[in-house]
Amino acid sequence: MTAMPASGAPLWIGALWAAWLIVMLFHVELGLMPLFHGQSVEIKSEVPLARLPRLFMAMLLYLMVPVLAMLLAFHAAAEPLNWSARPIWRASQWWLSLGYSVTNVIHLVADIRLPDARRDQIVLMLALTLIGLLLNGATWVWWRG
Repeated sequence: MTAMPASGAPLWIGALWAAWLIVMLFHVELGLMPLFHGQSVEIKSEVPLARLPRLFMAMLLYLMVPVLAMLLAFHAAAEPLNWSARPIWRASQWWLSLGYSVTNVIHLVADIRLPDARRDQIVLMLALTLIGLLLNGATWVWWRG
């Protein structure tokens, strides 16, 4: 097996973050598809209406953090001797991927346990979890390798 060039690891990591984002957006989009067929997607919620703006902002941040991670990985690939390829940023990529993997597993288990969960949503959460595990491995190797 040949060694990956210096720019190869961050390119692979950026590509994995991009794949994760696409699958996450598709997960959300497919979750809303019943609306186009006259069905409700309402989930009984205990969140007070006054707290919804915070919840929406938290979800926006949850989606934007991987965008930033992806951009940093691509920057590290383009400029391997620059600040974005330093060990602290490599470690940050690993810890971030680990945190997202934990949330993916929790979401996957929750979807599996729901009695009326749709199979397509479970498959997409499984894909997100697997991409997350690939990210864990790639970021670990980049950080420690």
